[in-house]
Amino acid sequence: MKKEYIKPFVWGLVVSAVLTMIIGFAFGGWVTGGTSQRMAKEMAEDAVVDRLAPICVLQFSQDPEKGKKLQELKEISSYQRGDYVEKQGWATMPGEKKPDNKVANECANRLAELEK
Repeated sequence: MKKEYIKPFVWGLVVSAVLTMIIGFAFGGWVTGGTSQRMAKEMAEDAVVDRLAPICVLQFSQDPEKGKKLQELKEISSYQRGDYVEKQGWATMPGEKKPDNKVANECANRLAELEK
């Protein structure tokens, strides 16, 4: 290779590498290690909530005043429903001392969809 072609060739490689990275991260689905760890953590938390919310609904169904409490739940605003479920103790899993906020919110959403 002639010496006058080396500099444009190297710059071509650099530009190609930069463009490849831009396209990969913007459109190709590439992510950094930190982003992939954050995504994995969120997916794991969502999976746990999906597994625990039915237990919360089951605990609700065992409440002797469930009809009255379901009506109360449906009458309050949607952003307060998770707090209501927490206060009732339905989102406190067996063996735990305190309720999980995400489980309470998902449980409240599921309960709000129930018919009497």
